[in-house]
Amino acid sequence: MQKYVITITRQFGSLGRPIAHQLSELLEVEYYDRDIVEQVSRKMNLPVSQISESEEKAKSLFFNMKYPLGTATTQIQDQIFKTQREIILDLAEKESCIIVGRCSDYILEGLKNHISIFIYAPYEARLKNCVDNLHMTRAEGEKMIAEVDRARDSYHMRYANYLPGDFKHKDLMINSSVLGVEGTAGYIADLIHTRFADKQ
Repeated sequence: MQKYVITITRQFGSLGRPIAHQLSELLEVEYYDRDIVEQVSRKMNLPVSQISESEEKAKSLFFNMKYPLGTATTQIQDQIFKTQREIILDLAEKESCIIVGRCSDYILEGLKNHISIFIYAPYEARLKNCVDNLHMTRAEGEKMIAEVDRARDSYHMRYANYLPGDFKHKDLMINSSVLGVEGTAGYIADLIHTRFADKQ
């Protein structure tokens, strides 16, 4: 198998993170998400926002989803993005891996053996996932979908100058509601095995 890097951007509620996790197990490669922020924190000697263990688990989850780089000023976020870019490039150089979000699709665009994937789902399916998997009320789900999508779109436009779901920058766009988490991960794994199989 040739070395490759998969980047995944996704709509909130489309189950992109569990799909990425399942995919990493199927392909037996590492996947990186929030731990990139922790690496940035160590490299820049900046504190990661500490959320008390006594707080509801959901609150920290929602905070991380709404503010992928924390609540720092714009100037600091630009420096964080620069450091994050260096880390993503380094990860892509070292080994086959999966990187979720963080404008990794843009950062690695043009890299040999890079596959850029966008995971989406119909609005009602996303809302159902919020209620069933994240234990939100319907109203909370509607609010989170709107807020997180807006935050991700804004972040991506700021640094990549295109929206996360822009097909011109994607190799694969997949509706996760068709096959579910395991089916979607399996479908992508089959594609990767076919695309990057060692040539005889």
